Amino acid sequence: MSHPLTRVLTLLELLQSNARLTGAELADRLDTDVRTVRRYVAHLRDLGIPVEAERGRYGGYRLARGYRMPPLVLTNDEALAVVLGLLAAERLGMGTAAPASAGALAKIERVLPHALREPLAAMRETLSFTANAVIGQAPGTGVLLALAQASRARATVGINHQSWRQEHTERDIDPYGVVFHTGRWYVVGHDHLRNSLRTFRIDRIASVTPRAGGFIAPEGFDPVAHLTSTLAQGPYRWQVEVTIHGPLDEIARRLPRSAVTLTAQPTGVLVHARAERLDGMAHMLASLEWPFTIHHPDELREALKNLAARLTAAAQRGLEQLPQ
Repeated sequence: MSHPLTRVLTLLELLQSNARLTGAELADRLDTDVRTVRRYVAHLRDLGIPVEAERGRYGGYRLARGYRMPPLVLTNDEALAVVLGLLAAERLGMGTAAPASAGALAKIERVLPHALREPLAAMRETLSFTANAVIGQAPGTGVLLALAQASRARATVGINHQSWRQEHTERDIDPYGVVFHTGRWYVVGHDHLRNSLRTFRIDRIASVTPRAGGFIAPEGFDPVAHLTSTLAQGPYRWQVEVTIHGPLDEIARRLPRSAVTLTAQPTGVLVHARAERLDGMAHMLASLEWPFTIHHPDELREALKNLAARLTAAAQRGLEQLPQ
């Protein structure tokens, strides 16, 4: 923290978050000395903020009982972090059922001073992304938070769930974790109704009800790995098997985890994938810099030949018009 004002605001935040802190504790957190802490306390008092000092061995500083600060006090860096976080969440489709991001942005801009509001508005209006926006499936805020709390507390909950066939069921689950993946929220856990490990889209859960029981999650269980593996095994038209003759770690960074499983082999990496369209798989393979061998289906070879023919035609287009 290089600017004294930043330290003063941080001191105020520390006093709001803690019932009492000694001068030495505040000096340590602010990376300064006790005398400077006293000066910062004096600045807060000059601003009308009632900071009380208790003398003696166990003394310290605290805000006067019953005092409440205005709802938002942010430094420039903090305000920028919040705004960028909200914009990124909207881009990734991480919204909830209510227009929370838009409302939060509006409130932040309304309470910030003009000197900070204008640059942040300029950032919001001019910021561009290289990735396409994701159209998210928004869950209810209460449902999402209830599942997250139950997962952290290792508490069983009841859910009212609607399947993709529009079938409604009441079931109890042990939520092992909440995962956000490509515009959708999921909860992974043990389903008491089926007595098995299941994955549920949270936007299809209408309500969450606490239950009396608790649970212990399997040791080392990774909700993200389970979700991506489950999605990769979904019902697709084509089962693809290809060996890519390259390094496993680099290939793993290039291929979508939700669509493939990778196995290291002496000659490269064996890729098992499922695809609805083989032309998309052909494009993906052609984009890699490593050679590959197709095991099946044979129709993928034809898709690659068709892609090569289109690329060749595009490369030759206009050559006949060039002067000889």
